[in-house]
Formats: sequence, C-alpha cells, structure tokens
Amino acid sequence: MAAPRNLTGDGGGRVLVKDEESAAASSSAAAKGFLSDDSSTGKRSKSERFPLSRWEFAVFSTVFLVFTTGLLSIYLTMPAAEYGKLKLPRTISDLRLLKDNLGSYASEYQARFILGYCSTYIFMQTFMIPGTIFMSLLAGALFGVVRGFVLVVLNATAGACSCFFLSKLVGRPLVCWLWPEKLRFFQAEISKRRDKLLNYMLFLRITPTLPNLFINLSSPIVDIPFHVFFLATLVGLMPASYITVRAGLALGDLRSVKDLYDFKTLSVLFLIGSISIFPALLKRKRVYE
Repeated sequence: MAAPRNLTGDGGGRVLVKDEESAAASSSAAAKGFLSDDSSTGKRSKSERFPLSRWEFAVFSTVFLVFTTGLLSIYLTMPAAEYGKLKLPRTISDLRLLKDNLGSYASEYQARFILGYCSTYIFMQTFMIPGTIFMSLLAGALFGVVRGFVLVVLNATAGACSCFFLSKLVGRPLVCWLWPEKLRFFQAEISKRRDKLLNYMLFLRITPTLPNLFINLSSPIVDIPFHVFFLATLVGLMPASYITVRAGLALGDLRSVKDLYDFKTLSVLFLIGSISIFPALLKRKRVYE
C-alpha cells in the first residue's frame, strides 16, 4: 500500500510542477501580450494625434507654399502705403474699417484689387480659413449687388473646387480623424441617393444642414462625382451669397454676422432647398405606388 502511495505522490508532484510551469508560461505570454498591446495602443495613439503621413503632409505643405507665394506676389503689386491697411476682418467693426481703408484703392486700381480679392477668397476657401462671410459682405459693400454677387459665387465655387481636389489628394485621413461619425452618416445618405445625387447636393448647399467646410472635404471621400459637386456648389450657393452680398450694402445696420441668418432667412433657404429635392421625392412616391 505504501508503494502505490509513493507513486501517486510522485505523479501528483510532476503534475503540480507541470501546472506551475504552464501557469508561468501562460503568465509570461500574457505579460508579453499586455506589453505588445500597450505598445500597439501607444502607436495608435501617436497616429491618432497626427493623422497625416509624412508624404501627405509634404504634399499639403507644397500646395500651401505655392498658393502663399502666388498670393504674396499679388500683394507686392500694391502700393506700400496700402500694406498697413490690410487685415482679415473678424468682426463687423473690422469690416467697416477695412471697407473705409480700401475704398479709394478699390476704385482707382479696380483690376488689381479684384485680383487680390479673388486670390484671397480662394486661398481661404482652399485651406479652410474662416472668415469668407466677411469677404462676401465686403464684395457687396465695395462692388454693389450685381458685381459683388458674381464675384462671390465664382470665388466660392472656385475655392470649394480647389478644396475638393486638395481633400481628394490628402484629405481622407484628416476627415476620418475629425468627423468619423458624421462621415459615416454622410456616406450612408449619399449611397441611398445615388440616382438623384444632384438634387440632394443642391439641398445641402442651399440649406445649412451640413457645414460647407465638411461638404468640401468629404465629397471626394464619399465618391461624389466632380461635375455633380461643381454644379451643386455653383447653383446651391447663390441664395445665401445673394443674401450676404445684399447685406453688405448696409454694413452700418449690422451688429453681428448672426443678424444675416434670422428665422425668416433660414425659412426661405429651407423652402428653396425643399424645392430642389421635390423631384426626387416625387419619383420615390411613384416608385412606391
């Protein structure tokens, strides 16, 4: 009876040793896995901090440098006395001061001023610099409704198209990093409306449903054709541009930019936008019938 007990005890010891070795091995593997997870998490967090790769950042910097060089070349054609008067307006008060300072220059050197105005507007639209609404107000104050309206619509469309191509080149990681949920929602909405995409894009451009900045950047990512984007931008920006340019004639009556888009103005924009998607809604109703 003693021998079997010794054999059983030795077998149990060997089992215990094996269990301890396997436990140690598993804990070691778990530790390695934990460290590797931490390192991968660290890598992901680093990549999330700056979404652009070196190549994409280099491309963006090159495009920015080319635009900046062209803009500075245009500004250097201005008289030196006008340099101190140049300042991007951030408030209505800044805009009134800029209008008073540049009024005489805009009338004496109209071609130069329009070239500088267009270059600045497109530059701001391309690189997502806020303040183009003040540029639209300035166009109305200096050029009147008709010429100001034409200038604003053409420059806003050109700047949006430039931003479209820049985003198509390097914008995907930036948009996915900034607005992941909004981008997924936009992608789903575009997929459902491929047959009437122009109507839907017109609605988005006319109404403030989505910010124009987001539309410019995300459109090439969700595979919106450029001709649809161009037409929707050119036509869809007209109502808001007209309202803004017309308001520029009466800068003295404006207290802030918020006065431009009161409830009445927003209602009119949504009414025009609803008309743009009415054909799509009518077609869908006929399909269901």
